[in-house]
Amino acid sequence: MLSRVFRGKYLAGLGAAKAAGELALVGKLERLADPESFRGLLDGLYSQEWVVYCKPPFAGPETVLKYLSRYTHRVALSNQRLLRMEGDTVVLTYKDYRHGGRQRLLRLPAPELIRRFLQHVLPCGFVRIRYYGLLANRHRADALKLCREALGAPQAEEEPSEDALPSWTCPLCGEGTLKIVEWIGGPEDAATLTRERAPPCRAA
Repeated sequence: MLSRVFRGKYLAGLGAAKAAGELALVGKLERLADPESFRGLLDGLYSQEWVVYCKPPFAGPETVLKYLSRYTHRVALSNQRLLRMEGDTVVLTYKDYRHGGRQRLLRLPAPELIRRFLQHVLPCGFVRIRYYGLLANRHRADALKLCREALGAPQAEEEPSEDALPSWTCPLCGEGTLKIVEWIGGPEDAATLTRERAPPCRAA
């Protein structure tokens, strides 16, 4: 299957290059400038089985999958690795695997850093994986509920809706609404605030 896919992609690209005038057919290949001759060449190539040599990775498939999986959920360069700017030079950290994975500093001109980073930008039509399968956003709640039922596990507590959260009318404008979205502190603080009025607002 790999050889057939490679053959199809390669010959389709060759035909597209010919149609766009990007092939220089000179010398012995000049006869292929004729559309019928070129079509005959492609038909002959399509009828042959191609041999695609795939060299096995040096460290095994597990290492390859581990390397590729880093790029399905995050970008190639995290913010923590960027240390500082020195004029037009960016200083960042990297792991030197030749010396036991030690952290070392790397200084790159800004255009070179951008060039390397853009090599990891996904082509058009590809997206990074966030959640898939049971955790896909589209049916995550229903799928997890079925999983808990099948495992005999207790169901998760439903989060209160916005209407169920306490709210107060702004005493300054009389129109704005204050809604609690998160408590910072112990449960006794939350209980106290729900019983009392919100503190008055003061105009700046």
